[in-house]
Amino acid sequence: MADQTEDELLARLLAGEQRAYKELVTRYQGAMRAVAYAIVGSRHADEVVQDAWLAVVRNLDGFQQRSSLKTWLLTITANTAKTRLKHNRREVLLDDLPGPHGTIGAERFAADGHWQTPPHDWHEDSPEALLSEEQLRQCLEKTLASLSEMQASVLLLRERQGLELEEICNLLELSLSNVRVLLHRARLKVFATLEHFQETGQC
Repeated sequence: MADQTEDELLARLLAGEQRAYKELVTRYQGAMRAVAYAIVGSRHADEVVQDAWLAVVRNLDGFQQRSSLKTWLLTITANTAKTRLKHNRREVLLDDLPGPHGTIGAERFAADGHWQTPPHDWHEDSPEALLSEEQLRQCLEKTLASLSEMQASVLLLRERQGLELEEICNLLELSLSNVRVLLHRARLKVFATLEHFQETGQC
């Protein structure tokens, strides 16, 4: 049930319903992988998510609902990833990796993050609606792959998973200013891809 509340899903999980576990994985796997990817990188992200799911299953009876189910899952994932890293936590690098079209200047955006001057043929459709075009989806995926692991993860957690910036800070142990920089740079590259595609029809 797509509009099912977390409380309803939790009740089914605690009752041992197998289908509820499948729904839990479908709903939160992407967010968990984004957290793991940010902390341990692509090489170990899937292993961390698997270990996190084992921890979730083992500890579900002890979930006391002090936070949302999603926050609890992501916290377990983050802790699992940090344990995997032990004490050799990576430095957060803010250096940009070149995207397929470089970046566009920050002066193109107002303080609220919207365009000062919209791209050619820009319309009010959401990025999700634009993703329905397969070629554009491939372009955007290529751009995401060109981002640093931290940039990609922060963008996915904010835009696709809807996490608040403060929650991302807590999960990834980053300052708010660092998260803002990572998110801003990632958005610039994604918007550059969108603008280029709208103007040329090509990646």
